Amino acid sequence: MGEEAKLQIIHNEEEEVQESKHNNGICSSICAPVNWFRMLAKELHWSFVFGVVIVYGISQGLGGAFSLISTEYYMKDVQKVQPSESQVYSGITSIPWIVKPLWGLLTDAVPILGYRRRPYFLFAGSLGIVSMLFLSLHKNLHIVLALLSLTAGSAAVAIADVTVDACVAQNSGSHPSLAADMQSLCALSSSIGALVGFSLSGILVHLLGPMGVYGLLSIPAGLVVLVGVLLKESQTYDFAYQQESIGYISAMASIGALLGAILYQYGLKDHSFQDLLFWIQLLFGLSGMLDLVLVLRLNLKFGIPDYFFMVIDASVSKMVGRLKWMPLLVLSSKLCPPGIEGTFFALLMSIDNFGLLTSRWGGGLLLHFFKITRTKFHNLWLAILIRNILRITPLFVLFLVPRSDPNSSILPDEKSDSKEMTETPATQNENIELVALVHHMDR
Repeated sequence: MGEEAKLQIIHNEEEEVQESKHNNGICSSICAPVNWFRMLAKELHWSFVFGVVIVYGISQGLGGAFSLISTEYYMKDVQKVQPSESQVYSGITSIPWIVKPLWGLLTDAVPILGYRRRPYFLFAGSLGIVSMLFLSLHKNLHIVLALLSLTAGSAAVAIADVTVDACVAQNSGSHPSLAADMQSLCALSSSIGALVGFSLSGILVHLLGPMGVYGLLSIPAGLVVLVGVLLKESQTYDFAYQQESIGYISAMASIGALLGAILYQYGLKDHSFQDLLFWIQLLFGLSGMLDLVLVLRLNLKFGIPDYFFMVIDASVSKMVGRLKWMPLLVLSSKLCPPGIEGTFFALLMSIDNFGLLTSRWGGGLLLHFFKITRTKFHNLWLAILIRNILRITPLFVLFLVPRSDPNSSILPDEKSDSKEMTETPATQNENIELVALVHHMDR
């Protein structure tokens, strides 16, 4: 009996061990995802994990499923459009996803109040709330307004998607060992959200109708706004930019030059040369003060980030430069004598290039005089101030520019005078001959 009791005890202990292993396996299977989320929240900050779950799981997965099903019934039952028209309209609402590089460019290159991600979450969520509530509260909505609202809602989801992707890429660079985990978090959130969304979408459309589902879609958009509020992001004012950023600034400056040409064509070309050049040259000198504001960091006191201010500065400078150059070209073309047009404009361009060359040399001497180097900028503000003062010196010689109507000719008057002088004797002779002939006939 003693051996049987021992065997029974050993058997019971083995069962307990197996049961405990089974229970531990179940507990570990349940706790593993929780521990994984806790690890990501600890390493990457909980607001980032919350943002990924909201944008991928709620906004795209759940909201995307609701939006897809409700839009099909909305077009069929509310707008009563044909299937072919519905296909065209669905293509229109997908345009915001085609232009995703534009949203990426904005989030990377145009920070707002020092933040690159949070403002775009706030904007995307607000846009989604307004568009979905507008669709939900208007029964007899025109198809054009309905398409605009649907496109705006699609743009809201696309902007949030691009912004959270930027956050994922940024954290992948700072935490390379967790890059795969972040992508898994995105995929899992999106898949689970879509699964739940498609499972409930048919029931909700049946109970609430497509317009009621649009009202529910304002909730995911509101959660995106919450992501913008809670997301941990450092407010940065970085004065050093990459080569890509310099290219973006130059592109925006080209837009300023285009605006200058349009402004001259439709608003300034009929003003006299002297008055126009006076005000443009004065504005040219004042626009240079924007560089002074940037160097003295005054823009930060007004809450304007460096990059955004540099875009404004470059655009204004290019626009004023275009406005300054165009009336000079018009005046030169009117003053050009006939027969030497090529020589005259080549001389004009040579004078301009010579001025640019001397300005570079003079600027280099000025920087050397004030001991401004690649690492020392203490006297840079003084060099900019001198440059701006020199910009307004041409105002003292503007009296040499004719104050004439830009639409009237300048040189042709002399031609017409000479033509009249050459034609007058012949005209007088003809009159004399005719008079003589008349007198002869009277006789």
